[in-house]
Amino acid sequence: MKVAYCRVSSVGQSLISQLDSVKNYGATKIFSEKKSGTSTKGRDELKKCLDFVREGDELVITRVDRMARSVLDLQVIIKDLNEKGVTLTATEQPISTKDATSKCFLDMLSVFSEFETNLRYERQMDGIRANKHKFKGRVSKVDINRVKTLKDEGLGATAIGKEMNIDRTYVYKLLKKLNWNNEKIYRWRNKNYLVFLSKWISNLHGNKQL
Repeated sequence: MKVAYCRVSSVGQSLISQLDSVKNYGATKIFSEKKSGTSTKGRDELKKCLDFVREGDELVITRVDRMARSVLDLQVIIKDLNEKGVTLTATEQPISTKDATSKCFLDMLSVFSEFETNLRYERQMDGIRANKHKFKGRVSKVDINRVKTLKDEGLGATAIGKEMNIDRTYVYKLLKKLNWNNEKIYRWRNKNYLVFLSKWISNLHGNKQL
């Protein structure tokens, strides 16, 4: 049985193109919702979908970032599907757990994720050393509530820095002041990485992001 999951981030976005894509692929049972993909928490339709699929089923999505915007979340979902004997297929990307070539693309997610994590750490350390003198006395001059609002809207550290005209390493300092631990900051930035990789895979095969 082909079971599909479709998602957009907000109520103002349309699910039509995704629904058409999975229906054309042959999906007969579809779960859909309008929720942020930052985390799997609070996504009731995704949970229902993962609980519904059984051994021999094929879970259909349009792109991997529709299911998860965190590499860690995606890996957990794929592991659970494999244990249940369920395959995963993306209609707009060369991704499927049914053949070795497609599985390779999924493995690349982990490889690039580890590389990006190490590279990000090196850049962060370089930025802290280069801009250490800029941190003194600046916390009181920045609207911390504005930083939190932008973060809650889904902006990354770089985007927040540009919006408020401050260095992104200083944004991390403010987030730490707001009690955002390193794991949450990592997951927040990593979701943007997965979106980038998702687009890169689609462009590699001549597909357009919707």
